Order: sequence, then C-alpha cells, then structure tokens
Amino acid sequence: MKKFTAGLLGLCSISLAVSQGVMANSHNDTDKVISTKDNGIKVTTLAQGLEHPWGMAFLPNGDMLVTERSGGIRRLSQSGELSDRLANVPEVVANNQGGILDITIDPDFSENNTVYFCYSKPSDEGKPGSSSSVAKATLIDNALENVEVIFSASPVIDNGFHFGCRLVFDAEKSLYVTLGDRYKYMKEAQNTDNHFGTIVRINRDGGVPDSNPFTDGDAPEVFSFGHRNVQGVTVHPDTGAVWAMEHGPKGGDEINLIKNGANYGWPEITYGIDYSGDIISDKTHMEGMEQPWLYWDPSIAPSGLVFYTGDMFKEWQGDILVGSLKFTHLRRIDVVDGKPTEQHEYLRDNGARIRDVEVDEAGAIYLLTDAPNGKVLKLTK
Repeated sequence: MKKFTAGLLGLCSISLAVSQGVMANSHNDTDKVISTKDNGIKVTTLAQGLEHPWGMAFLPNGDMLVTERSGGIRRLSQSGELSDRLANVPEVVANNQGGILDITIDPDFSENNTVYFCYSKPSDEGKPGSSSSVAKATLIDNALENVEVIFSASPVIDNGFHFGCRLVFDAEKSLYVTLGDRYKYMKEAQNTDNHFGTIVRINRDGGVPDSNPFTDGDAPEVFSFGHRNVQGVTVHPDTGAVWAMEHGPKGGDEINLIKNGANYGWPEITYGIDYSGDIISDKTHMEGMEQPWLYWDPSIAPSGLVFYTGDMFKEWQGDILVGSLKFTHLRRIDVVDGKPTEQHEYLRDNGARIRDVEVDEAGAIYLLTDAPNGKVLKLTK
C-alpha cells in the first residue's frame, strides 16, 4: 500500500508528470497523461432522475443522502429506493452554479443524527443576491428538523458563480468549508477580512477555533486564502491533513495541501489565463505563496476529491480520485512516495460530467453525474 509520510508531504509543492511512463519536470497535462482502463470495472446505476446532483454523504446504515443543485436533498436506500425530497429544506437561490451543494454528516451522527449542508442562501434583507452558507439539521426519516444556519459567507453577492461549498470534518471534529471568489471579486481572494476565495474552519456550532490564523480580523473563520473556486476537499486517511482541489480559469486547476494561514496565490499567481485569452498574472511563483501539489493545463474542470481506501481496487490504495466535468471521466492520480505520477481515465465513453466522488468502507466507488437527469453510479470489480 502506498503511504504518505509527514516528511514527504513537505516535498510535494512541485508536481511531476508522467507521459507514457517517462518522468517529466512539469505539471500534468491532460493530452499527455492519459490511459483509459475500464476493463474489469463494473458500473451500476443506483439511481437516476436527479436534478443536477452535486454532493453525497453515506449514513451509518448504508443509506446515502444526495443533494440536487436546484434545491433538494434526497435519500437513497441500500435497496436502491430514492425518496422524494426531504421536508424542510430551506429556500435556496438556485441561480447558475448556486443551489444546494455539498452535504456531510456529523462525526457523532450515530448519537445525534445531525447533518450539515452548504447552499446558496438568499439575503436576509430581502435584497438580490446570495451567500454560501452552512446549515445543520437533525435528520428524522425523510425530513430535516431543527434547521439552523451556522455560517454565512460575507458579503452577500448578486451573481451565480464560484460558490465553492465543499465540506469536510477533520479528526478534531472541526468543519472546513470551501468558498469561491464569486467570479467578479477575484482580487478579494487576497483579503483575509472577508470570505472571498477562502477555506474557512469552524466548530460544529459555527464558532471559531482558537487556533484559526486570523481571529483578530473581520473574518475570523478564514483558515487559508488565495483560492479561486474549490470544488473538492478531503482529509488524508493516514496523515489527517486537509487537501483541496480548485478550478483554475483557462488552465491552472490545482490540488493543494491546505495549511493553517497559508496563501495559495490567486489571482497574484496562476498557471491559467482568462477565458478571453487575457493574462490574469504573468507570475506563477511569488514569495509567501504556496505552489500547488499538482496542476492541470489545460484544465479538466475537476470536481470531487477523495483518497482511495479499501480492498476492492487494491492497486489503487493511497491514490487520488477526482471527477472531470470537462472531459467527462473519473481520473485516478497514481501517488508514489507522496508525489503524483501517472494519471488514468475511466468511464470517458459514458459522456457524463462527474460532479462528486466517494468511496465506501468496502472500497466501492460512487459517482454523481451532473445533468438534468443525473445519476448515482457505483463502480465495483
């Protein structure tokens, strides 16, 4: 089994690419680092008819909660029955990329039945606009009870882009929430007095951990900054470190090891350019700013991020799985001695935008396809 070690993690700021088995001193490039290996993988459709499914979370009994970006949360039973939308889901601003996005369960769910979800919450003042917000609620059968908003990104913005909204708990039961730069406000990602382009860390009640780096500022929840639009976040199963993946502009999608108080550079440094072809920054390195562990140019539009664990695909243990929206495949990044090496594609022939990736205790892989008739897929041997 390939393992990360604490010593190796610090050496991974420069990514390596493998093309046809040859090591290169550059970051991975989608038209060079591809192999398609669907042989031996069984794909089962567990559910369909979901409206742009976005996030999923396993329950202890084997059921799954699945969000629909348009405003719903549904329950998928072990037997494959898909519920109607859960009752008491709050109002959302389902505009472009906004809506009900990620979902996770409390580390003590078996005792408290508590779930957390991130969504585009309308302005409390009744004005146009929304903010990426996190609510907690008690799950009782197919309903949410005691719904409480514990965090809302500030300020409220009237557009439908770059919400972030991925969720993960660490071993200390702190909740990490990813937040985008809301597209037109990219320069604010360097300002730690608001929530644009940040990853925040909060307690389960929405309080701020004492060890957060900017507790004296106007946005004490901020844990790291300089992000563009983080669409994947996970905790390494061995080290407990938080890893995140974000969309670049045209090029420059990144995977990063997230550190307390670190600046990941956006938009002062980037490996991408604007969609128009204009230069955002002519710099890829700057003192005091982190380098990505890996980046893609051209972009693959990644979404969903998980380290593979389990015995079903033993040769994948310790590797990274991500979905590609742009190139409609599941991608595996082979990790050797804490570094990215060869990359592989799976399911590209399905032509489905992969929005989220999860792995169950047995090692089966679950995917969400982002479409008006979205599906839950299960990958097994």
